[in-house]
Amino acid sequence: MTREEFDHYCKSLKSATHVVQWRGASVWKIGGKIFAIHPDLGEDQKHKLSFKCSNLSYQILCELPGIVPAPYLARAKWVQIQTAEAMNHEDICDYIKTAYDIISNKLPRNKKSELGI
Repeated sequence: MTREEFDHYCKSLKSATHVVQWRGASVWKIGGKIFAIHPDLGEDQKHKLSFKCSNLSYQILCELPGIVPAPYLARAKWVQIQTAEAMNHEDICDYIKTAYDIISNKLPRNKKSELGI
């Protein structure tokens, strides 16, 4: 998934916000909490991206070729997709939506109400 595709999909999630930080990374948040990141790594690594996942998904995904524990975020059960072949576009979107849901479900009730989720 290219950064443009990543940003387009994340933008479609209700009340998701976008910032560019950490040397140009595209960072997507819900309620101020990060659920997915696409770093600015240049053309040769344009398909790398990271997202939060469930404990079970983390265990399964880390065993697949082209997917590793996300640097700096692995202890919080984040994975990083490192190649375009590691996962198809549709599955990436499903996992990003799940990451969004995991993070949004942890938000306080008043914050959810404020965001309309």
